[in-house]
Amino acid sequence: MRSVLLVEDDFFDTMTAKKAFEKFSVPHELHTAFNGLEALDLLLGTNGVEPIRPLPEVILLDLNMPKMNGHEFLAEIRANPQLAEIPVFITTTSSMDVDRLNAQNLEVSGYILKPLDFESGTDMVDSLNLLEKLLR
Repeated sequence: MRSVLLVEDDFFDTMTAKKAFEKFSVPHELHTAFNGLEALDLLLGTNGVEPIRPLPEVILLDLNMPKMNGHEFLAEIRANPQLAEIPVFITTTSSMDVDRLNAQNLEVSGYILKPLDFESGTDMVDSLNLLEKLLR
């Protein structure tokens, strides 16, 4: 089954994303991780965690998380040939230009301000690009 990995430490934001997937009938299984370390375990099958297979088609990534933040996680997956090509969309409350620039330097597919709802916000183009990728 096609899947998406949501890397998010906020329970409310995770639930909002799940509801958006249901509302728009996104035909993907949504896997979740609380931080970058948990996400790497899911992608690589490390620390006794069953890996997501096939690999997710898209990763939705928060920037500000405990243990391993979004920038550190992006650097790890971009350095791994097995994971480097997975499209990543940043989902964050940060509208700081420095965060957006750092994310772009790590080749993200989009930058979406939370909450993730596909219908509102200043980053509508990135939200619609994400929705289009997920519905293909």
